[in-house]
Amino acid sequence: MELTGAEILIRQQDFIDSVADALQFISYYHPSDFVRALADAYRIEQSPAAKDAMAQILTNSRMCAQGHRPLCQDTGIVVAFVRVGMEVRWDAALDIVEMVNAGVRKAYLDPDNTLRASVVADPAGKRKNTGDNTPAVVHVELVQGDKVDVRIAAKGGGSENKAVLEMLNPGDDIVEWVLQRVPEMGAGWCPPGMLGIGIGGTAEKAVLLAKEALMLPMDMHELKVRGAQSRLEELRVELYDKINALGIGAQGLGGLTTVMDVKILDYPTHAASKPIAIIPNCAATRHIHFELDGSGAAAFSPPRLEDYPDVHWYPAQDARHVNLETITREQIAQWQPGEIVLLSGKLLTGRDAAHKRIAGMLERGEKLPAGVDFTNRFIYYVGPVDPVRDEVVGPAGPTTATRMDSFTEMMLAQTGLIGMVGKAERGKVAIESIRNHGAVYLMAVGGAAYLVSKAIRSARVVAFADLGMEAIYEFEVENMPVTVAVDVRGISVHDTGPAEWRKRIGMIPVRAV
Repeated sequence: MELTGAEILIRQQDFIDSVADALQFISYYHPSDFVRALADAYRIEQSPAAKDAMAQILTNSRMCAQGHRPLCQDTGIVVAFVRVGMEVRWDAALDIVEMVNAGVRKAYLDPDNTLRASVVADPAGKRKNTGDNTPAVVHVELVQGDKVDVRIAAKGGGSENKAVLEMLNPGDDIVEWVLQRVPEMGAGWCPPGMLGIGIGGTAEKAVLLAKEALMLPMDMHELKVRGAQSRLEELRVELYDKINALGIGAQGLGGLTTVMDVKILDYPTHAASKPIAIIPNCAATRHIHFELDGSGAAAFSPPRLEDYPDVHWYPAQDARHVNLETITREQIAQWQPGEIVLLSGKLLTGRDAAHKRIAGMLERGEKLPAGVDFTNRFIYYVGPVDPVRDEVVGPAGPTTATRMDSFTEMMLAQTGLIGMVGKAERGKVAIESIRNHGAVYLMAVGGAAYLVSKAIRSARVVAFADLGMEAIYEFEVENMPVTVAVDVRGISVHDTGPAEWRKRIGMIPVRAV
């Protein structure tokens, strides 16, 4: 194909390869600005629980960079913003969305670093997994120029589920609204991370702005040093300071750092409107920007390992060692909220789809499958990445526990279960069931999936294999690190921790818990 003048020819395979390489790259390399910001937060953190969580995330980050394995077991739904210069020409048989999906398919099925397929079709019905994480969510814009600009992210479900949109009145206070909404988001978005905020336009524009804001680099430290130079920068600093003063902290355990940056984009809006959206980015922040100019596929430069902070997580010397083969209700009654526990022995897994299927079987009076006996056992809410090479399981961090709250009474009352492991807080109804049945809830660190997987010595599917990553596995674990998040009395560290640290920080008055 002949070109005239300054026309740029973008070849289909270059575009597909660039998308695939970008998604593989961000699956195991944190953005360098994120690592620097988290290292700074770690250095100043005073909460022991939050500091331990940050150490796990930083250690996990280095391990993933070295091992080229996912930062989190939730390898995300792909979101791409593609800006096409109007002078560009294509050597392609596929359209842009089809090419993005071809890149996603290639990346997620890569045998050297297989990524978890989490996308389900027919979302209001059968919710069947598509098997290759397609389709992506693609936004295409025609702009001036002769290049193709791509910003791409792999967005985790736990953080995406905490997105908030509200149509404020023109006179409503933005800061007051955000400070009300952030505590309501809980810890399922895996703080510390970044908040993207979109203000203005229409409802869908505000949400789109919030998502685009998450693609921006973290620069809060630099902003505070030089000082705000616009109203939006003033708003960013004010929100950063006041959100952190809430004391929510890493993983919601209470501490000095909840957000490492707040990014805001705005757009003109109707005189009667003030749309605003918040979307958080979790501790497994994954996004990258590249440009195609017709010279070939994009190239990505890995970070230097020496640029990672010298932080290496090790189990606390006073951690409680627990044998899951002999654990009893009398023993778990001695555990204290916030206590570090190291689990060894056999651990069953299960999450949304498995719980729903168990509920159906129990309602019909059917026996659970052979190998699924929860009597005096613990369940781990997880959907692991498939193993590669000599792994027994891929990265296997926890999923958000509140999604299992509606099943908690059933599981504790009818199966003999005595403990659960997941991430973030539990709701009031689940905590009441935990207290009534003398059970416990343990929290593993979201954003430390590869680190956690190293404690898993064997893994086998014992039921519901057709559910893929949502099947019930039996893991044999050795010194798997968890924290007592809700004890047998129903005391939750996700209530006590933030309340304590909010009071310590002292910027915002403590409300009654």
